[in-house]
Amino acid sequence: MTDELRVLEIWRFPVKSLLGERLDRSGVEPEGLAGDRGWALFDVATGFGLTARRVPELLFAAARLRADGGVEVVLPDGTVTADDAVLSRWAGRPVTLRPAAEVRGDRRYESPDDDEQEDAARWNPFAGADGAFHDNAGARVTLVSTGTLGGWDRRRFRANVVLAGAGEDALAGTRVRLGTAELDVVEGVPRCVMTTRPQAGGIGRDTGVLRTIHRERGGTLAVGALVARPGELAVGDVVTPV
Repeated sequence: MTDELRVLEIWRFPVKSLLGERLDRSGVEPEGLAGDRGWALFDVATGFGLTARRVPELLFAAARLRADGGVEVVLPDGTVTADDAVLSRWAGRPVTLRPAAEVRGDRRYESPDDDEQEDAARWNPFAGADGAFHDNAGARVTLVSTGTLGGWDRRRFRANVVLAGAGEDALAGTRVRLGTAELDVVEGVPRCVMTTRPQAGGIGRDTGVLRTIHRERGGTLAVGALVARPGELAVGDVVTPV
């Protein structure tokens, strides 16, 4: 039996692998939180989508949605932009910022052969989900509890919903209600080298994070869910079984 799980924080990440924004409430759509992973940066030369697995500098920029539904990137020096030329100068390569609706066919990203090694000699591409730029189609909303996080900074794990309490792993295979939305909780979320990366906000490099997740949790942390019924969730909502 799980403890009562209550929404403590809600996070949206408008641009894949960039830092996101904390919300008091959010719409929940078939592909996840409204605006979550709705854009990604692509390497013009290779066609690959950029992630912090391959380009860890992404974790020092942030993205936020504009009132008109567009997106803007806040660079480490405070520059606010959505201009490809400005983003390319910062990235040190030609890049383009693209919305998910404009990217048809396979979405391919690069990942190290060995997630334990940040300086892996070889990089293998992987295919992401259709629609919003999630890594896989089996997890459109991710949830993690304070009980699971312990002393780890929750920003390392980029969960959409941080829950006060403990026991989210036991929700796998069930349908739950959060606010007016319903989620089918599928399984634990596999973790990669991104959890070890330094990022803005004083989070330092810590390779022990991933080793501990593999040793103590079988390589997963947080649970992924699919949206069974769109709706809205807010801070303070309680997870209830359907």
